[in-house]
Amino acid sequence: MSEQNEFDFEQGDSRTAELLTGLMNRAERILVKKLSNNDRDWAKCTNKHQGGVYISAEQRDGGFFPPLAVKERDDPRGADIREAWFSTLWPQAKVGDREKRSRIVHYTSKGPETHVTRLPKDPFAWLSPASFMVMGRLKGDGEPVYECLTVNSAAEEADFLADLFEIGPDFLVGEFEPSALKAKEHERVLDFVEQLIGAWMAGTISSFAREHAVMPPTEALARMAREAFLKQNSMEQLNPFEMECPGNALREISRSIEWDLFREFQRRERSVELVRIVLGDEPGSIEPPDVIRKLVDELPAIDALMLSAAQQRKSRAGYSYEHHIEAMLIGGNIPFEKQVVIEARKRPDFILPSQIFVDSGKPEASSGLILSAKTTLRERWKQVEREKGSRNLYLTTVDENIAGNAIKDMASIGVKLVIPESLMETKETEYEGHDNVLTFRKFCAEIVKPSMKYWH
Repeated sequence: MSEQNEFDFEQGDSRTAELLTGLMNRAERILVKKLSNNDRDWAKCTNKHQGGVYISAEQRDGGFFPPLAVKERDDPRGADIREAWFSTLWPQAKVGDREKRSRIVHYTSKGPETHVTRLPKDPFAWLSPASFMVMGRLKGDGEPVYECLTVNSAAEEADFLADLFEIGPDFLVGEFEPSALKAKEHERVLDFVEQLIGAWMAGTISSFAREHAVMPPTEALARMAREAFLKQNSMEQLNPFEMECPGNALREISRSIEWDLFREFQRRERSVELVRIVLGDEPGSIEPPDVIRKLVDELPAIDALMLSAAQQRKSRAGYSYEHHIEAMLIGGNIPFEKQVVIEARKRPDFILPSQIFVDSGKPEASSGLILSAKTTLRERWKQVEREKGSRNLYLTTVDENIAGNAIKDMASIGVKLVIPESLMETKETEYEGHDNVLTFRKFCAEIVKPSMKYWH
């Protein structure tokens, strides 16, 4: 990466979050797009035909971009090329490449295919699969200017982006009005804020916190999410053998339903804690200068509160996914042992059907397996190698951002990936074409079900 570029696209950068927040405050409209593999690969492969980011006809003609005009051509008999030029700013790009004259172009001979081209390579070259491009349209003295960012899906800033725009795991592209998002958030919290103010003024904020702003235990929150899913789909249990796409169900429960529940509980919990840090538990007459002094005095406590919120998100995600896997194993009457300590203090998530069976040395023992569950992988997939030994190991995840070279590395040590059905062939991931990757449905139908005659 160029020395002139101060951003670490592979690991993410907290400044990306600052840039996103600033863009929310300045832009009149924002386009967010989950990048396909072709949307990224052009920046690091010189032989790629596509030289920019694909834009759908809906976004092309929806008013976000300048209107396209027919380009004058030397051969008037050729199919029309429609295009528009506009100024883009790329604060993450290397110095000298941060201001571009970009082009949106529609070759009518290729149907609706449209691309935004003339972009800097740096912000795209090191992105993981299913990363994002964010374009904010800013009002200028003349034509609008577009400030553009990329957000690496493997970095924590991707979670911040998802929170900011309330985008779910199946999101592909969307346009947003920051003012409307802020109004929606204000409306959502208005009732709770009024209750919180009333509790503080009445001197009952402590009891209010216990009753209305306590995060449920991880297992309880996971159960709430599953119950909501079952109710929505008129189901009684999570039986993978009776579901068309059990992996998609796991992804929806963990990354959508439970995540929404978690954010609401965390918003309430942290709001109450912040009020108690700044204002205390006892009501009184407090002036703005007193609030400012208290904010400055309590900066360490506020920093700790924000850090705790981030850590809470990370630590709960993996445990939650394990709960959902366990519920699905129980629903399918699949025998298993959970968190069994094997040699050298290794503790795999699940052993199917049991450690005694897998290590028995009998011919049928080869049908047993280790099932490791990780909501997001990043570099943590390397931890499972020490759990494997000579056993069959399957690693299940709902993560989109695993690069093809990492999948090959897993294959080299005998790790097989189990993923949601929707992620296998989507253009945003790199799972397709790897022999060590299978869907959750295939895992249940072709690996687990035939083995259960030995396990029971």
